Amino acid sequence: MVAWQHGRRVATAVAAGLMICGSGCAGHGHSEDARAADPVEELRRAVGALVSAGSSKALTSMEMATGGTRVTIRGEGVYDYARRLGRLQVRLPQDPAGTSEHRPITELLAPGALFMKNRGAGVPADKWVRVDTATLSDGNLVTGGATDPFAAAEVLRGARTATYVGEATVAGTSVRHYRGTADLAVAARSASEGNRAPLRAAAKGFATAEVPFDAYVDHQGRIRKIRHRFSFVNGQQKDTVAVASTTLLYGFGVPVTVTLPDSKDIYAGKLAEN
Repeated sequence: MVAWQHGRRVATAVAAGLMICGSGCAGHGHSEDARAADPVEELRRAVGALVSAGSSKALTSMEMATGGTRVTIRGEGVYDYARRLGRLQVRLPQDPAGTSEHRPITELLAPGALFMKNRGAGVPADKWVRVDTATLSDGNLVTGGATDPFAAAEVLRGARTATYVGEATVAGTSVRHYRGTADLAVAARSASEGNRAPLRAAAKGFATAEVPFDAYVDHQGRIRKIRHRFSFVNGQQKDTVAVASTTLLYGFGVPVTVTLPDSKDIYAGKLAEN
């Protein structure tokens, strides 16, 4: 994991605007259709629906708990599902003294790679850090402080069990709420080429390959919100850390321009320990 995530950190809040109402928010016809469908198949099809949608805006929130300390890491950006490219601005919590905030980290998401700017740890301000996500023990589901939106969706390809909870509303949109458990190893076998190796790494690196989730799918079959609960072992203290990652998708079809940095703009030096 990157250095700013080491130590005692726990995220506690979900990005603003994720208001969920109880069952019965939408018409009975949609509810009956959802009950009749196979939830696991519905969720797997919802991943493909994102690719058909082309692109979207995204809000992310990561909640982490360890050692009694709580923090929140939030992100905002866009993602191109056809090209598997995205851009997020990730905001870190205040430093332990609570006196200052880290500059937002710009993250570029690409198949098998994570690029970060304003990374800190001795990296010049005009340079990017490149990370091979297949080498990360969490497959970049946690390391970047935000889960890659398409990787978050592709975890559902490993859904083992799922149940239809009921109708709900996410950010003013009527959705179907599903709850279940996914297996990261199964997801890796069915994932797109760029996510196979990272998901395999996560299946081996997390405390368990089983990932509980809540997924909210609109009536066009697209994922609107997904919440995963990951579990990993803190390498320093050997205790298990629970992480809740929430991704909200909206503004489908928005133009997305992501230009990956040239090799000359990528920092090749050693990162300082934070």
